[in-house]
Amino acid sequence: MTTGYYTHRDCWKHEMGRGHPECPDRLSAIEDRLLISGVADALDRREAALAPLADIELAHGRMHVAALRGLGDGLRDDVQAGGPGHVQLDPDTAMNVSTWDAALRAAGAALAATDAVLAGELENAFCAVRPPGHHACRDKAMGFCFFNNVAIAARYALERHGLQRVAIVDFDVHHGNGTEDIVAGDDRILMVSFYQHPFYPEGGSRSDAPNLLNVPVPAYTRGEAVRALVNDIWLPRLDAFAPEMLFISAGFDAHREDDLGQLGLVEQDYAWITRRLKEVAQRHAGGRIVSCLEGGYNLSALGRSVEAHLRVLADV
Repeated sequence: MTTGYYTHRDCWKHEMGRGHPECPDRLSAIEDRLLISGVADALDRREAALAPLADIELAHGRMHVAALRGLGDGLRDDVQAGGPGHVQLDPDTAMNVSTWDAALRAAGAALAATDAVLAGELENAFCAVRPPGHHACRDKAMGFCFFNNVAIAARYALERHGLQRVAIVDFDVHHGNGTEDIVAGDDRILMVSFYQHPFYPEGGSRSDAPNLLNVPVPAYTRGEAVRALVNDIWLPRLDAFAPEMLFISAGFDAHREDDLGQLGLVEQDYAWITRRLKEVAQRHAGGRIVSCLEGGYNLSALGRSVEAHLRVLADV
């Protein structure tokens, strides 16, 4: 069994403006690191398809999907008329003429990976895609995110494949508020996370739904403390839930070199967390994991951290 690696060139074409940290160079840094390290040779590389809108609407409201589609159409018309083809949705989040297709590819990668893992073609998969997803709420784009790739895939596994229980694990430095918004109260989905608090988005976790285990940690928390909370808080809850599949919101901006956060993780911490999650998947889910890129903005640290994550997933 092998590890799938899903991406698409459309994901490079989405841009939010000069100097924006969520930039196409993030994917290039990952690709370069995997090639230099040799990890790329161990992966089954696959192209992401465009996600069907009906599957996106498993996690998002129809009006939200239609609004983003309308903006995408309008930007294409704008470019054809000689305009800039750019619209700002909030201070952090913007669309260009390629964003709609990139967002469909990002969600489509998560769906295709879910299909392949559940079919037994792959043991697990990583989706090197952008835009990221975990801040995208049911009816709102925000925080660099338009569609919530992991939440869509989790709902897809339940609704289209008939699974009974899936887990979403989020180790991004920022709270996955969009994922929380979509899955809170759905007892088929267990969401576990840690995140820096107080930090973006303001307020951190806002739901006490019993299917959520979102653990705030203060700035400058280092790997030892994160490993302890994974052992003492995450793992007992994951084992008790016994998920049939794991979905990972793999944000690497908790790395100590990343200027968008103030946590102190290093590559070895990401490898350790991935190993613990892989063991959970092996105990309960036949090893089935789909991991999707979220944050990570220091290009060198991002490439090294994804390499560490994939070395564990691919057992190389």
